[in-house]
Amino acid sequence: MEKEESSSSFSTGKSAQEGALPYVPDCYVIPSSHRPNMAPEAAYVPIIDFGRLNEGREQRSMVIKEIGNACSRLGFFQIVNHGICQSILDGALSTAFDFFKLPSEEKMKFMSGDVHRPVRYSTSLKDGIDEIQFWRVILKHYAHPLDHWIDFWPKNPPNYRENMGKYCTEERKLALELMSAITESLGLGPKYLVNKMDEGMQVMAVNCYPPCPQPDISLGLPPHSDYTCLTIVLQSSPGLEILDTEDGSWKMVPKMQSSLQVHVGDHLEVLSNGRYKSVVHRAILNRGSTRISLASLHSLGMDEKMETAKELVDEKNPKGYKESSFRDFLNFLSKNDLAEGKSFIDTLKIKN
Repeated sequence: MEKEESSSSFSTGKSAQEGALPYVPDCYVIPSSHRPNMAPEAAYVPIIDFGRLNEGREQRSMVIKEIGNACSRLGFFQIVNHGICQSILDGALSTAFDFFKLPSEEKMKFMSGDVHRPVRYSTSLKDGIDEIQFWRVILKHYAHPLDHWIDFWPKNPPNYRENMGKYCTEERKLALELMSAITESLGLGPKYLVNKMDEGMQVMAVNCYPPCPQPDISLGLPPHSDYTCLTIVLQSSPGLEILDTEDGSWKMVPKMQSSLQVHVGDHLEVLSNGRYKSVVHRAILNRGSTRISLASLHSLGMDEKMETAKELVDEKNPKGYKESSFRDFLNFLSKNDLAEGKSFIDTLKIKN
């Protein structure tokens, strides 16, 4: 292949990252001003012992306050003692590694460039369309209700449905607990969104970042925030960076054994009327090893509109956001290139 080939030359099944090319083609090279620091500063990320939430009123109150502070300061935190056993975490990561080791023809059964598809395998963001490509391969599938979607998931590797299904089930229980704690931290009470979240969406993004020969000139994912209420991430190794809004620098999220990372999403920013900001993050690469990141994205139902809580709107804090749904985000994604810096949350802000 010649280095000057366009992004369309590297569509799913033929991408540079799948083919383990020894160089980074031009369409993967990001502008110099956006290139990662290969020795990034570690982010100071709040670590919350989630088990304390159920250790009595005083402990619960302290945890709720810690969560609220983390959501307002960073839009991001890590949790430990979250109740998901290590064997389930390890099983989900292991089966994800095994899926991406399958022959190309097996993975290509799920190939689609349609962002509305409930199960799809792809590379970059929009296959062969985006001007800049990213060094990532992804399997994305809906996960709730599990019994409705699991039969559409890959049959291979043979333990994929069992291992990923167990993880999705436990992770969803955790997400509902987290959302209750977050709405309580906003003064809305723990049951504010219970019914809507219970009927809402869970999307699993199983991300694979293969070794990159020049990780200093490419990215696994461009800077973006998630559309969700919240996203919970399990990663096999470091590679997630968050934007420090205080100094504008990128900082690496340290990996702690058994911890999970929690992202505030755009829809939670809308609900909170901007009190909690969705975290801008990106994925960087390395030369030596494949990295897996399991992102579980939680939102209201496909067409259920998230709107700002009326309790958080007053004369001093006028409503700052339009309502929107998961489908609205998918429509935005299909028409826009995130690599160009276009942001879903910016389309929701009301100019007061």
